[in-house]
Amino acid sequence: MSAPARVRPDPRATLRGGLPDRYLTPEDISEMFEVPLETVYQWRKKRTGPPGFRIGKHLRYDPADVRAYVAERKSTDQDAA
Repeated sequence: MSAPARVRPDPRATLRGGLPDRYLTPEDISEMFEVPLETVYQWRKKRTGPPGFRIGKHLRYDPADVRAYVAERKSTDQDAA
């Protein structure tokens, strides 16, 4: 018998719920915002997207920072309207 496959939760639920038990990957960010993965890397390069950090060679995002980024974007857009 093989072990059951681990199902990854929808990363967008991270923004709605409490802090997850893991940091988010660029793929999670891409899926959350429904943008190409390359866009996530361009945001990082231009310093315009959610702040990320490196663990060795791996890029990760703290869900609390991503939530703060979304809240800031929402308030900026509402102020501009």
